[in-house]
Amino acid sequence: MGTDDDLETTTAQLREAGCVAAREEAAELVEAAGGDVARLRELVARRCSGEPLAWLIGSVRFCGETVFVCPGVFVPRRQSERLALEAVARLPEHGLAVDLCTGAGAIAVVLARRRPLARVVASEIDPLAVECARTNRVEVFEGDMTASLPAELLGQVDVVTAVVPYVPTGELRFLARDVLAYEPRRALDGGEAGTVLLARAALEAAPLLRSGGSLLLELGGDEADLLRPVLAENGYREVELLVDEEGDPRALFGRH
Repeated sequence: MGTDDDLETTTAQLREAGCVAAREEAAELVEAAGGDVARLRELVARRCSGEPLAWLIGSVRFCGETVFVCPGVFVPRRQSERLALEAVARLPEHGLAVDLCTGAGAIAVVLARRRPLARVVASEIDPLAVECARTNRVEVFEGDMTASLPAELLGQVDVVTAVVPYVPTGELRFLARDVLAYEPRRALDGGEAGTVLLARAALEAAPLLRSGGSLLLELGGDEADLLRPVLAENGYREVELLVDEEGDPRALFGRH
């Protein structure tokens, strides 16, 4: 079977399975299979069952950068790209950035590649994600939030980013079937109101930041309103809300 036939057949199978970007995904699976028909059949079956595309092809594009993603690690979302680019804009050329709960390291990768003279470090509690981030050449410390970061960073950091779990526990059931079936719940569940780890990130980032340094938190729903008092209590000012094209809250930025 030729490549064109493979592409058309795979596209039809993915479309039937409900994949929105069926042709684009089909092209990536065909390329990943490298002409091995049995391998392609296996990849298509796994994708049709809901397994994340990034796990199957081994990477995802994020802000134009290729980020390796290991099976079992939370897949970086396109919705996080604007936060990453805002963090780049706030990071001085020779600055220092910390990415909390880095996962595969997507935001850290963008910061490091767009600001090559800056130092970018990250933290991550999941050992599998730590290894994945290291594959992406991220300087990552294994541990819970800021617990494992070097003391030398205190009061020196220009930018702290955090895409922590923020889906309220009661709303997890509304996530896409494949997300619930495959991606780690630990990377999704933000507690009863979704703000447990968001509030922790704001609290633990404060001692890291230099005067004028920025905290950038991804969030959703009404979490911005719940977090504003937490930010104020911890010395953050100039708090800005980022909304998406539909007007839904996506991130909160603040200076310390």
